[in-house]
Amino acid sequence: YIGGDETNIHVFDSDGWLKTGDLCYIDDDGFLYVVERLKELIKYKAYQVAPAELEDVLHLIPGVLDAAVVPYPDQEAGELPMAFVVKQKESNLSEDQIMEFVGKQVAPHKKIRKVVFLESIPRLASGKLLRRELRNLVSMLPKVSSRL
Repeated sequence: YIGGDETNIHVFDSDGWLKTGDLCYIDDDGFLYVVERLKELIKYKAYQVAPAELEDVLHLIPGVLDAAVVPYPDQEAGELPMAFVVKQKESNLSEDQIMEFVGKQVAPHKKIRKVVFLESIPRLASGKLLRRELRNLVSMLPKVSSRL
């Protein structure tokens, strides 16, 4: 960014910090840790899908105890909205029922295309969702054809 004064105005904040879009923290020893992206948008074809919007819809489903949405890589679409869901113990919700419920509430490009059931959603003690850990889980899942 040397000599790019106009660019620097948009890239650096008033204290001189580079705005990368990453959420970071510095520990007591001065080490910097990148833990999340500030904007967690799923890029489905030409659309941007906000995971938080889909999570709000998932929490409306009777029998869903907790949920999180992350991108699932897809060759044709780029990324697909994928849900990790924790069901209440007595619930017999299926992947199809969840996708159908969400599909009736949102625009077609925002539909959940894959559901994985978990025992718990990884969160910090404060309750903040650890999307990074969920994205790591996605990378370990077998690749299957998507439901476009």
